[in-house]
Amino acid sequence: MKAAFTPEQHNSKNPQAMTSFKKVLIANRGEIAVRVLRTLRELDIQSAVVFSEPDRDSLAVRLADEAYCVGPAPSAESYLRGDSIVELAVSIEADAIHPGYGFLSENSGFARQCRTAGVVFIGPSPQAIDAMGLKIESRRLMIDAQVPVVPGGTEPLADAAAAVAAANEIGYPVMLKASAGGGGKGMRLVEDEAEVESAFRAAQSEAGASFGNAAVYVEKYIALPRHVEIQVLGDSHGNVISLGERECSLQRRHQKVIEEAPSIAVDRALRHRMGDAAVKAAKAVAYEGAGTVEFLLAKSGEFYFLEMNTRLQVEHPVTELVTGVDLVEQQLRVAQGQAIDTDLFNGEPHGHAVEARLYAEDPFKGFAPSPGIIKALRWPQGPGVRNDAGVEALSEVSIHYDPMLAKLIVWGADRAQALRRLKRALAEMRIEGVKTTAPLFQALLEDKDFLAGDLDIGMLDRKLEAGELKDPAAQESESAADALDRDIGFIAAALANLEGSHGVERSAPVGSGDSARHRWRVVSRREGVGGSIS
Repeated sequence: MKAAFTPEQHNSKNPQAMTSFKKVLIANRGEIAVRVLRTLRELDIQSAVVFSEPDRDSLAVRLADEAYCVGPAPSAESYLRGDSIVELAVSIEADAIHPGYGFLSENSGFARQCRTAGVVFIGPSPQAIDAMGLKIESRRLMIDAQVPVVPGGTEPLADAAAAVAAANEIGYPVMLKASAGGGGKGMRLVEDEAEVESAFRAAQSEAGASFGNAAVYVEKYIALPRHVEIQVLGDSHGNVISLGERECSLQRRHQKVIEEAPSIAVDRALRHRMGDAAVKAAKAVAYEGAGTVEFLLAKSGEFYFLEMNTRLQVEHPVTELVTGVDLVEQQLRVAQGQAIDTDLFNGEPHGHAVEARLYAEDPFKGFAPSPGIIKALRWPQGPGVRNDAGVEALSEVSIHYDPMLAKLIVWGADRAQALRRLKRALAEMRIEGVKTTAPLFQALLEDKDFLAGDLDIGMLDRKLEAGELKDPAAQESESAADALDRDIGFIAAALANLEGSHGVERSAPVGSGDSARHRWRVVSRREGVGGSIS
């Protein structure tokens, strides 16, 4: 079958590609906008950001050299207005646009608008985005490129009857999956033939509503796999390299929660094989810039292509910490037509890095959103700790956007040290005014399976549903109440004994003995020496 992409369509034809950037417009918000700003400043490139009306006082706006309002709160009227953003880039004489992730980052139409206007899109070509944007099309390309894929179909299912026939041929259990989009939408696990028709209709309906594309296909269900992805870099000179893997199995409803590099399930030989497969995948679409090839890793050690994200990933910092490579800088260099250094990574990660995604949600109340004003904030510091944040004290967490506040990333010489540093960093961090997912990470750091690295993509959901992960704040409150009851009992017994011996009442001097120690414990929690994280 003819591939939907030809190598001569890549970005090297961009007339701006060989120029040196003087100004870059960031078409995004929050922590990723701040992240890109930092590299631009290090490279002495002038920065500009767009913002919606609610983001007028955001950290990214304050840090940028220039900032421009592009509309009201709804994303469709601001951050997704590609035409307005390109027009703005031209008017302020920006050489390029960095889309971050989300919003317009994987929008091939936007990439084409940039190219037409003579503005460099910092990312792959529109053709590469299109080729990897639909799962069915990308499966065909991967089969042609000899990249292992999950057994399944390469055509959209015409109707429920076709779904039944395909599932019976593959063998149960199977997954019905939307061809477009991601995030677990348009996906249904089917255990037997009786479930196929209803699952097909549900997946098709959800896919159409979520992505404007109702195409659904079927593939074999891989039981309890890990989600392991490979970071790749490509350039307009035909070079593609792998920067190693990330472990992304800890997910809630197909959304990543904690990521690590490297994966403890991947040894040197497997890393080499997965890296080679990822390079083949990227070369199949003449990929340029930073991209990620995602795989399912079965317990047998076999791995299968899942999809390719044609952008910078949220979890890119863990790769940066174990390779020493600034991925945003590499994106900028590639976008200017420079060749990547094929010796950038020697194939072996240095140490171990873990990233925890901090959202304004209450993880022990169904992940209920927690919008509001951040009244006080203290980020952890010290050896091996990195904070990629988009907020500061008095920032408002809006109801209009993704509730990610920051990413807390730690590095250690090995996984054990990295996890100890994560535990220390979480204890040091304080965020007041909104709930965050920090208590979930504290609970995971007490979980034997997580500590052992015994992970699969369904593990977190199973533990949450079973109630195996407990809210540390609730546990501390219960422990404090038990301790208080015990102390009261001891005090009462002591007083009774004292009265019986002397026939008089006695009281401890103010500021002495147990009373002073108890008051110190209360103050220390309040001042942040210990206690729970809200």
